Amino acid sequence: MKRRDALRLGAAAGGTAAVTLAPVDFAAASDRGEGDEETRTVRGHLETGAPDFVHLPVRVPRGVRRISVSYRYDRPAVPAGTQGNALDIGLFDERGTDLPGAGFRGWSGGARTEFSVSAEEATPGYLAGPVNPGTWHVVLGPYTVAPQGLDYEVTITLTRGRAGRTPRPVHPPERAAGRGRAWYRGDCHLHTVYSDGRRTPADVAAAARAAGLDFIVSTEHNTSSAHGAWQGLWGDDLLVLCGEEVTTRNGHFLALGIDPGTFIDWRYRARDDAYDQFVRRIHRADGLVVPAHAHAACIGCAFKFGFTGADAVEVWNGPWTAEDELSLASWDALLRDGRGWLPAMGNSDAHREPDVVGLPQTVVLADDLSRQAVLAGIRAGRSWIAESSGVGLSFSVTDERGRHAGIGERLPAPPGRKVTVRLDASGVPDGVVRLVTDQGVLRTGALAADGSGTVTWRTTVANAAYVRAEVRHPAPESAEPALPGPMAAMTNPVFLGAV
Repeated sequence: MKRRDALRLGAAAGGTAAVTLAPVDFAAASDRGEGDEETRTVRGHLETGAPDFVHLPVRVPRGVRRISVSYRYDRPAVPAGTQGNALDIGLFDERGTDLPGAGFRGWSGGARTEFSVSAEEATPGYLAGPVNPGTWHVVLGPYTVAPQGLDYEVTITLTRGRAGRTPRPVHPPERAAGRGRAWYRGDCHLHTVYSDGRRTPADVAAAARAAGLDFIVSTEHNTSSAHGAWQGLWGDDLLVLCGEEVTTRNGHFLALGIDPGTFIDWRYRARDDAYDQFVRRIHRADGLVVPAHAHAACIGCAFKFGFTGADAVEVWNGPWTAEDELSLASWDALLRDGRGWLPAMGNSDAHREPDVVGLPQTVVLADDLSRQAVLAGIRAGRSWIAESSGVGLSFSVTDERGRHAGIGERLPAPPGRKVTVRLDASGVPDGVVRLVTDQGVLRTGALAADGSGTVTWRTTVANAAYVRAEVRHPAPESAEPALPGPMAAMTNPVFLGAV
């Protein structure tokens, strides 16, 4: 059975307008036998300026074992500089589509053209569970629409039969063996086949170990489905934490280290006044809120929600680019005297080959290799960022009386107190060291050809509200003289003076 559907403007999904289609009906259970399938196909058209979400209600009768969905849409040629068609898709069950997403059953964005859900299993990106009777919704997300509009076709198939048993998810433990209080390396922004990545969780775990990482965070786009996908992949040498990349139309943010199974809804914009409730939801789940690639140029990537409620900010995303340079400058502009500052972190955002897991990585001083300790270190800013585990670094400030402060800490001292800033680094051949304060770059130095070296700077508390360190590769000969080279490592600041 096929039909071309009409659109009607429906209820808002927590503030962001949604279009609701006429419902799709299926035969009652008494009309079908065990294993029988019934299919409906809906065709429609969206114009430019379509609402963020299109809801296709599906009336599911009793006695359904599995729901399967496939879809396709046209991709017409468009002039250079014009957005083409991109249509995301997901599924909500009989509990409804309202925020905060009680009915959420999965989201694959534009990564898949088909998926299925049953009690026994679900396509990656989706949650296994009973197909209960009631009105389900296939949710379409017209990410971009070409000037010609977007034609789509959605096919829903219901399979009759008894529901099986839903397996209990096995979530990662919250602690690994570790080395006691130490510096631990991690990558907190990673994708697998459970959203739009091409690697399996096993691939990512292997890549993390090869990169010398101690911990990783699973952060799929708009789904918690990967939280139970890491069984057998963690170990004494690798801590796996649960998370999500909350991918809204006004920017992305990471929910790091949340309680396993926690889902964070993404269906709102900055104008909808919904963001704050999800910041609180992440914090109630003992996680951190981290705006991701805040200055990325991709559609919907620039972060519009502001940094209130955030616990850290991702200033380095993947290989160093001009966008990271902008993120770094914007972050540094917010640093003053250490009150209310946001720690910086860096992550690979790796999706597929040749993306490098652990480029970059956040190196965290934690009391042990556990969820609680690692998140506490990130939140406190006791961390620095490196392009690989081959880069080593230590950074501290000592006053003339022998008092000492490390990364993310404060050295309380009167304005006239003399202090010595010291950076020891390795693994960056011919690296350029920059010591940055609230006035700008006040000291530079160089590492040896073997990548090692020490740079010191003597100053006073009055001369610097904070000091942080950068280690960069030499600038390419073709670069503008004023532009620094690509980043190899950078630290969070040490603050000087009284609070």
